[in-house]
Amino acid sequence: MAWKSFTEIEAWQLARKQNRLFWEEFGANGFGRDYALFDQLNRSLGSIMDNIAEGFDGGSDKEFAKFLTYSQRSCSEAKSQLYRAEDRQHLDPDLALEWRSHLDEIHRIIGGIIRHLRS
Repeated sequence: MAWKSFTEIEAWQLARKQNRLFWEEFGANGFGRDYALFDQLNRSLGSIMDNIAEGFDGGSDKEFAKFLTYSQRSCSEAKSQLYRAEDRQHLDPDLALEWRSHLDEIHRIIGGIIRHLRS
């Protein structure tokens, strides 16, 4: 795994795509009056890609792996928030399921990178 830039990492690319899909669906209007949940979900989704980028420049495999675990945690946090958004009827259940599946895939890919870095 010899990336020259964090932008080459598939998990970062998928996280960026998920961020774009979220913004295309809701834009600046968010969830109407439920701004706190919208903002928290938006920040969690951004944190996935940001932690990959920050860890990539961490200087060591150990540091990169640490930041990748933060990225995985942000995946889990975003998944939980998607359940809340679905329960509050901000998201169609099928769309929420699709987005949670995307987050599961990102989480899985990150896990593979972490295992590689720690081996």
